Amino acid sequence: MTSFSVQHRQRGQGFHFLMGPSATCRMLGRSGRNPSPAMEGETSSAAGGRDGLLSMAEHAISGNEAAIAEGDEDDCQGLWKLPVEASVRRRECGRCGRPQKVCLCPFLPVNPLKVSTCLYIIQHPAEESRVLRTVPLLAACLPEEKCKVLIGRRFSEDKYPELAYVCRNPNTLILYPGAGAANLEEVEFSFANPCVIIIIDGTWSQAKDIFFKNSLFRIPKQVQLRTSLSSQYVIRTQPTNTCLSTLECAAVALAIMEKNDYIKETLLRPLQALCSFQLQHGAQIHHSKEYLLKNGLYDKPMPKNKRKLRRMELLVNNVKI
Repeated sequence: MTSFSVQHRQRGQGFHFLMGPSATCRMLGRSGRNPSPAMEGETSSAAGGRDGLLSMAEHAISGNEAAIAEGDEDDCQGLWKLPVEASVRRRECGRCGRPQKVCLCPFLPVNPLKVSTCLYIIQHPAEESRVLRTVPLLAACLPEEKCKVLIGRRFSEDKYPELAYVCRNPNTLILYPGAGAANLEEVEFSFANPCVIIIIDGTWSQAKDIFFKNSLFRIPKQVQLRTSLSSQYVIRTQPTNTCLSTLECAAVALAIMEKNDYIKETLLRPLQALCSFQLQHGAQIHHSKEYLLKNGLYDKPMPKNKRKLRRMELLVNNVKI
């Protein structure tokens, strides 16, 4: 709505008011009741004054609109003349994928680790855009043919024939906890062919969605880790203290499969360096949801969903879920 200012002096004092054209016309043209005969002369002169004031208002409005249009055009011309700075992306290390100033290559093995087990990382698309993800560090520690990353939500046999073949291999395992999962330490293998472990990379809800909505992933034997290792990925919140990141799961699983604890130590080293660097530069330690609930530090609203509320009760009571 276009506005204009009318200045009026009364008894030597000045004041101004601001209003739109429609409101002004209603105010100036309003006649709530018929004037008395004694005021007819005064009314006719006031009517003439109103007409003059209305004419002045319309003139001010048209002039104001023209000035606004001209001013907008001038402003745009000024913006077009501003120099455009090209955005410069920080240079990244070709091996660890981190910016060169915070490269983690000194903490990676000089040569990729020699392992017989092959990893298939099924990565949710949302993880690909995360800055502090662990899969690039894992891939940098292993030979390229031993760590394959597939990104997506749905994996059909037609689009992923190689993955379908791997899932039907009797030596293939999928690492996903559950009531029907066997402990990896207790699984027996026939080592005629190299073993394959499938790991889903994502949040717990994303991993659950991928596991249950892709029939291929229910073909391999389901296994889980029985470990008391607390997650060292302290810059990201975990449901419980024993929930591990993708890199930590891979490190523990490969150490079991290869019967070599040095593999676990080597894979965890860059993760420890990453977390240490972030904490030194302002990041905060993220305690698990289990820890926050038990210590009365959980400051978010409790869920209204009964199933989620039950899960949180189980966390507090040390019940495995």
